[in-house]
Amino acid sequence: MDGVKTVRRLFAFAKAHPRVVIATQLVILAVFFVSVGSALQGSFKDAGNDLRNANPVLFVLASAALAAYYLVFVFGWMRILADWDIHISYPAALRAEMVSMLAKYVPGGVWTPAARVVAARRAGVTNAALVTVSIIVEAGISAVAGVVVFVVSLAWVDGVDAPIAPLIAFAVVVTVLLHPRIFCPVASRVLRKLGYGSLPPLRTSTMGFLLLFYSGTWVLGGAALWLLLRSVGAHPGPESIVYLGGVAAVGAIVAVLAVFAPSGLGPREATMYGLMLAITSQGAALGATVLNRVAITMVELLLLVVGGFVLRRSERELEPTAQPIEG
Repeated sequence: MDGVKTVRRLFAFAKAHPRVVIATQLVILAVFFVSVGSALQGSFKDAGNDLRNANPVLFVLASAALAAYYLVFVFGWMRILADWDIHISYPAALRAEMVSMLAKYVPGGVWTPAARVVAARRAGVTNAALVTVSIIVEAGISAVAGVVVFVVSLAWVDGVDAPIAPLIAFAVVVTVLLHPRIFCPVASRVLRKLGYGSLPPLRTSTMGFLLLFYSGTWVLGGAALWLLLRSVGAHPGPESIVYLGGVAAVGAIVAVLAVFAPSGLGPREATMYGLMLAITSQGAALGATVLNRVAITMVELLLLVVGGFVLRRSERELEPTAQPIEG
């Protein structure tokens, strides 16, 4: 109970003093960048050479693979909503996903779910509570799938210096919390206190399917990172693609947990850089890490445009599929 009260007080303080929270985030982020910059000083020269000589064709192919990752990832969120009998068109779901992805760059931490809720509402899904819960489910199952991919990949990648035990413990805790017999009653209790109804059941079969589905998306993300490494002159074998998918997943998990860094900027890169050293040189790892951030931002902006303008025209030609859900 004391822990719950402490969390509530922290949220209340953050809500009452948003400028203090943002300023604190920026200070912590600055200290982080200075520390990492000092540690990586010797790698910057090699990375600069690799970036100047980067293969543009491979970078474009890596960006295409990353775009494919996002385009496929959207179906997972649609499946979660469909399990609660909420149906949203693919273009609308893509726009909502990309808006929330880009909102991560805004300091504060609340803009990601807020952006998704607003985008979903514009598509006709008005139950903000269920949309918010769906984001939690999506993030949780995707994180567990990423840890599974990473751990499995260690069977054929040696010399990995990573906190394996904490990662597995994290995945186990998240899995237990997301089990329908635990998650649904707890979420329903919270929703009722906020004035909403109970959370509809989330089938175990759906969660099992999503675990496999998100595992596949991380492998696709690994292919993008593999191409980025090759674009800066590294030569990792195809067998490293699964491992790189796990690297991308662990980086994404760190990005979510590093609440002081907008979009995980800095901690995500430091994590991925450290893990890639198991299969490549310092300069190549740093160069690929920089290009990965560039590709992520570029692809998210591009897909937002595609979802917002290109696909909107075809969406208008079809009968609306979004079903307004009052709540």
